[in-house]
Amino acid sequence: MKALTSFLALVSFAAITSAAEINTLTAAEQKDGWKLLFDGKSLAGWRTYKEGGKIGAGWIVEDGLLKKQAKIGGGDMMTEQPIPAAADWELSWEWRIAKNGNNGLKYFITEARKGALGHEYQMLDDDGHPDGKVGAHRQTASFYDVLPPAKDKPTKPVGEWNASRVVVKGNTVQHWLNGAKVLEYELGSDAVKAAVAKSKFSKIGDFGTKVTGHILLTDHNDECWFRNVKVRVAK
Repeated sequence: MKALTSFLALVSFAAITSAAEINTLTAAEQKDGWKLLFDGKSLAGWRTYKEGGKIGAGWIVEDGLLKKQAKIGGGDMMTEQPIPAAADWELSWEWRIAKNGNNGLKYFITEARKGALGHEYQMLDDDGHPDGKVGAHRQTASFYDVLPPAKDKPTKPVGEWNASRVVVKGNTVQHWLNGAKVLEYELGSDAVKAAVAKSKFSKIGDFGTKVTGHILLTDHNDECWFRNVKVRVAK
C-alpha cells in the first residue's frame, strides 16, 4: 500500500509539472515576439464570431488544456484581435482529436462576410470521419475543401498530440504538421483561384486572397483538445 501511495504521488506530481510547463513562452520566444493565445487557465482573448455573444459551455479549460467537449454546444470561438492584412505572421499550436472526430482552425476570418468563413487548416481522424473519405482536400492539414496536403504528411495516431503551424509571409501560406511542411500556396494565384472555384467557397468574392482577419477554432460537436496556442506577428 505504501508503494502504491508513493507511485500515485509521483504520477500526480508529474501531471502538475506537465500542466505547469505547457502554455508558456521561453525567454527566446518572448524576445522573438511570440504571444500566447491561450493562457492555460481561461478563455481570455477569445470571443464569439458575432460580437456580444456568449461562448458556449462546450468549451472548457481542463488540466491546462483547452477542450471542446463532444455534443455540448460551444459555438465557433475566435480571437478578439485580428491580424492586419499587411502583416507577416506565424501561428503554432498542438492538438489531438477523438476517434472519428472533426475540428478545424480557421484564419483570415473577417466580419465583412456573412458568416465565419475563412481558410481552414483541417484537423481530422482521416480514417474514421466521413470527410476523410471525400478526398485529401478535406483531410488533416489541408486548406479545407480547396487544396490537399502532401501525401506523405506525418500524422500522429488518433488520441496523440500533433504539432501544427500556419506561416504567412507576403502572399505565401504554408501549412506544417509535426515538423514537416505539407502544403504551400500563393494567395490570389491562378492555381488558388481555380481550386476555390471548384470548392464550396466559390461564391465568396475575396476568398483565397489576403485579408485582415481573426483566428478561429471551430465547433463540430466532436471532442478535441488544444495547448500551446501562440502567434507571432511581424512588425
